Amino acid sequence: MSDADSIEEIREQKRQELMESLQDGEPSSDADTDVSSDAAPETPIHIDGVDHFNEVTARHTVVLVDFYADWCGPCQQLEPIVEEVAAETDAAVAKVDIDRHQRLAQQHGVQGVPTMVVFSDGQPAERLVGVKSAAQLTNVIESV
Repeated sequence: MSDADSIEEIREQKRQELMESLQDGEPSSDADTDVSSDAAPETPIHIDGVDHFNEVTARHTVVLVDFYADWCGPCQQLEPIVEEVAAETDAAVAKVDIDRHQRLAQQHGVQGVPTMVVFSDGQPAERLVGVKSAAQLTNVIESV
């Protein structure tokens, strides 16, 4: 059997598994990151552009937006904290890479990273700069 035949066989097997899971009504494995639901996902939503950002902040009542950069040490330190907040609060958590989305960062006055902005009903309500604890972030989310 050639490599092409093996790959095609694997594709067909995966296609069959997907069709069976759809017929059985099983949720897809990435259902918790889907922004089509009004419930806040338990994992951060990685923003892929201005329209996506606007959709997320409009769809969810409270959104913690983490403006970060991959090269930023404090941002890396903050990442597990942000993931914990996403899992443990009713707020949606969005992450915006300032290098990929400079326009969004500029629009929201981000001058340093990490900067977090809490949106309430689509409007910025609180701004936090620097590494914060999960408890600090949760308190701010609950206060808006």
